[in-house]
Amino acid sequence: MSAGSQVHGQEGALRAGVLALGLTLSDGQIGQLLAYLDWIAKWNRVYNLTAVREAAEMLTHHLLDSLAVIAPLNRQRGGRAIRLLDVGSGAGLPGVVIAICCPDVQVDCVDTVAKKAAFIQQVAAALRLPNLRGLHARVESLTEPYDVVSSRAFASLVDFTAWSRQALGQGGAWMALKGKHPGDEIVALPADVKVFHVEPLVVPGLDAERCVVWMRAAVI
Repeated sequence: MSAGSQVHGQEGALRAGVLALGLTLSDGQIGQLLAYLDWIAKWNRVYNLTAVREAAEMLTHHLLDSLAVIAPLNRQRGGRAIRLLDVGSGAGLPGVVIAICCPDVQVDCVDTVAKKAAFIQQVAAALRLPNLRGLHARVESLTEPYDVVSSRAFASLVDFTAWSRQALGQGGAWMALKGKHPGDEIVALPADVKVFHVEPLVVPGLDAERCVVWMRAAVI
């Protein structure tokens, strides 16, 4: 069975996961998510986008793991159309998933590896996502203001916030997807970075701890 057909065979599991997460997605969005997995599988044959290559694991570790942050993000933005920067995005997780599920969120995925940024651009064109861009750059060089700056398995909270600080707009928030509660990393944060919420995440089909850490720049 080809990687593509394996991916598309996951539709039932994807729909069940979306339901378990309390999300409402259209058939078109489900199709885009499956097509995105297909693109990852195709590019993985040539480029090392992600270490996870088995179709069922790609569904849980990539799609559902990223989908778990959609509801927290929507609560945080309160219906506002926002700009989001996904740092060290790699294959576009969670940036591409956010762009698919939230058409009113402008998502820029930044990565220092040119081929990964090119992959995001390819996905944006293939899936007709006008709200998605791939940027080949170091996050430290970005100065446009974003409402939310996100990362998933990118770096420590200290490094993530330090490197992306100039990209965080006034009143904006950092959103870090982590495994188990990063207590040591939170303690190590400087005084001008304040954690205002740590939300546990339950990822359907994934027996592992997950959480999202929300932070803001504080005035000292």
